[in-house]
Amino acid sequence: MAVSWVTVEKESHFPIQNLPYGVFSTDAEPEHRIGVAIGSQVLDLSKIAHLFTGPLLAHNQDVFRASTLNKLMGLTKAHWAEARATLTTLLSADNPTIRDDDYLRSLAMVSMDKVKMHLPAAIGDYTDFYSSLDHATNVGIMFRGKENALMPNWKYLPVGYHGRASSVVVSGTPVRRPLGQTKPVDTEPPKFGPCRLMDFELEMAFFVGGPPKDLGNPIKIDEADEHIFGMVVMNDWSARDIQKWEYVPLGPFGAKNLGTSISPWVVTMEALKPFAVPNYVQDPAPFPYLKHDDPYTFDVHLEVAIKPAGSSSSTLYPNPTSSTCTGP
Repeated sequence: MAVSWVTVEKESHFPIQNLPYGVFSTDAEPEHRIGVAIGSQVLDLSKIAHLFTGPLLAHNQDVFRASTLNKLMGLTKAHWAEARATLTTLLSADNPTIRDDDYLRSLAMVSMDKVKMHLPAAIGDYTDFYSSLDHATNVGIMFRGKENALMPNWKYLPVGYHGRASSVVVSGTPVRRPLGQTKPVDTEPPKFGPCRLMDFELEMAFFVGGPPKDLGNPIKIDEADEHIFGMVVMNDWSARDIQKWEYVPLGPFGAKNLGTSISPWVVTMEALKPFAVPNYVQDPAPFPYLKHDDPYTFDVHLEVAIKPAGSSSSTLYPNPTSSTCTGP
């Protein structure tokens, strides 16, 4: 197992096997730049861009000096793999390049308690997929009752809708309770006012990248993994009472556009490989254009702690079922 020269506590989420990407700034250097988390430190890639000397990245070092991950994500899966391999080598215990260079190490290593995290990418589009059976069933029961929880198309096609990309925010950004129309009593006219059924959805979101295809030329299912850069944890805030009244016939609108919080660190798919498990058996079987045999389901344990206003303690919800794959 690889070990880093950077001290990594046993309970840390950022061992050398992870190495997620993020965008950060500091008071001393307010410019946004790309970093990689390792232990309680952030490796500033803008300070070590010259060390990416592999055959693919030697002429693309500028992507590590950018203010977002977009340029890096726009390269190929092979470029991403070379970047991760270079970072793993540079941070490995037996590599002296940064470890023994006091000046470079002082420039490139930043303590996490000194950084401010930002959105990792400029998000041009955001699609919310309704891909969890448990989540779809729970929401369906909420809106339509147990007997009509799943719509007839759910087991056949990827159900999704386009969200509001401009209201995707980094974790910690305040989200305001929305105003909207609700219909709390079926026999009475709707009312306007603040949402009274504010909900959270703990999800995983993925960032899409890779060289773009021409308009109308689809990405085939066996090419999909070449375009998935990495994943973040996501909270898709939901105003349920507003959603229930507005979602027919065109789906969610204001109730789901008020804010979408994502974690600042993007965990690459290469780092998640050890957590891949066999895919769910789908019944009915998907159409050929949606069928793939490689294991691309990941065992990621999630939990939510809720602390109500005025309370001194939190309630923990381990492994909630509302998990959806979303692609900003």
